[in-house]
Amino acid sequence: MIQRAPLITPVLLAGSLVVLVGFAIRASFGVFQLPIAMEFNWPRAEFSLAIAIQNLAWGFGQPLFGAIAEKIGDRKAIVIGAVAYALGLVLSAGATLPIQHHLYEVLVGLGIAGTGFGVVLAVVGRASSDENRSMSLAIVTAAGSAGQVLGPPLAEGLLALMPWQGVFLAFAALILAVLAVLPWMRSPVPASRAELQESMGTVVLGALRDPSFALIFLGFFSCGYQLAFITAHFPAFVAEVCGPIMLGSVLHSMGITTTGALGAVAISIIGLGNIAGTLAAGWAGKRYTKKYLLAGVYTGRTVIAAWFILTPMTPTTVLVFSALMGSLWLATVPLTSGLVAHLYGLRYMGTLYGIIFLSHQLGSFMGVWLGGRLYDAYGSYDGVWWIGVGIGAFSALVHLPIRETARPLAVAPA
Repeated sequence: MIQRAPLITPVLLAGSLVVLVGFAIRASFGVFQLPIAMEFNWPRAEFSLAIAIQNLAWGFGQPLFGAIAEKIGDRKAIVIGAVAYALGLVLSAGATLPIQHHLYEVLVGLGIAGTGFGVVLAVVGRASSDENRSMSLAIVTAAGSAGQVLGPPLAEGLLALMPWQGVFLAFAALILAVLAVLPWMRSPVPASRAELQESMGTVVLGALRDPSFALIFLGFFSCGYQLAFITAHFPAFVAEVCGPIMLGSVLHSMGITTTGALGAVAISIIGLGNIAGTLAAGWAGKRYTKKYLLAGVYTGRTVIAAWFILTPMTPTTVLVFSALMGSLWLATVPLTSGLVAHLYGLRYMGTLYGIIFLSHQLGSFMGVWLGGRLYDAYGSYDGVWWIGVGIGAFSALVHLPIRETARPLAVAPA
């Protein structure tokens, strides 16, 4: 009788913890918007730009850390990332000028890249069996979602005990503490002989010449745009536009009495829905064609966003939108990373996924920045929403022509 490889392994648990802590800290940055703006009397655009720069640095850092991991080792890359993350937080704690926050968020963004999906998914992907890989990638992605749920309340709780500078220092200590699990992140490289004989340059150049790789790259842009825009601007949008919470309603009885509070709760609901949706995507990715699943996810997002913007906003529509969008929030990550591994092999998965992820972060930068820019110009978020609907539909279409068959490997002569 053939014994099945276990799904839950030390590598999976350690990788999930690294991602959870890194994403919990990252997801909390919006909580510091008001305390920092109030202390220095800055316009909100200053710290918003810092967060946008963080997203951009994360995107450019992802292929860099993927290459570092494949050249000198996964764990060393994670250590470098955690140190950069902590250094950025420590320096930010002492920052008193907007330009300082803008510069130090580059370090934070690089730190997120070194401790985030690109490096960790590659480690877990190599350590997983073919049968378990899709689900393993989904579990790590869901751990990031759990960080999104836990990070903001943790930051709020700490802010009640200490100034924001102290919270930044506590978070710096936390990201360094997570390095204690690295001894468990030992993964073999289940690559074929042909894969091992190929250089990184050969594989990367081959992927860049492949039209399917370009289509995946283009499609991931809308994911970053939609997610970053909603994370940064949805609470304010709800607070300004949503109908009132009625006295005696379920929300009111739960203590959610203002639309501002509803906007914050909506982000948590998205995070909770994301955990279930990501695990479902991992289950489906093992059984169905990934490009069609991705096209379905982007179609679903497009339809949900169009419905929401065309419907008068009430507390009920906010909750329904948050639950539905949350179920599709990071469902693209295990499917996209699994598709990259399937098409181009596991040996340089981190670097290749990092390049794809750069598109995601370019979209993130545009979503955060354009949201504020168009709102300042027109006093409304409607234009930003409709741009998101359009590029979401584009992403659904560009996944359909992807050739979902593994490429032939160039084997060096014996």
